[in-house]
Amino acid sequence: MELIGKMFNAFHVARDEKITHLERVPLFEDCSLRQLRAVADISTVVEVPERTVLTRAGEPGDEFFVIIDGTALVTLSPQKRHRMQPGAFFGEMSLLDGEPRSATVKAETDLRLLVIDRTHFWRLLKEVPGLTEKILVTLSRRVRQVEEPRGT
Repeated sequence: MELIGKMFNAFHVARDEKITHLERVPLFEDCSLRQLRAVADISTVVEVPERTVLTRAGEPGDEFFVIIDGTALVTLSPQKRHRMQPGAFFGEMSLLDGEPRSATVKAETDLRLLVIDRTHFWRLLKEVPGLTEKILVTLSRRVRQVEEPRGT
């Protein structure tokens, strides 16, 4: 599902407002104002209603998402589910490796998202030094969580 392509309740948000949202996101906490401006310039703010499926496991994906407001439910398998809160991000794996989505993510509440498409995502990684490292650390943690035996 491409949210930007559907223009799903997308609206114009001033760069300064995007920067205010980005400053609250742990992924971007070490970014300079110049870097935050670069992120703001290539992102779109989208609002989606609760129960909207944002990504579906096994389907291709061309967008990276950061939750600004609301919560989403991530389903990796029937036994592996967790909730994502504001500041969390998802969708980076498909953009990095070109493979289908690894999880289904559904809006648990109405959501406000910052969305960056594939082309802009790669530009973002080049323009914001240190962001690649943060994403890799997060990916490593996610892999470890998936590999943990049930009940631990």
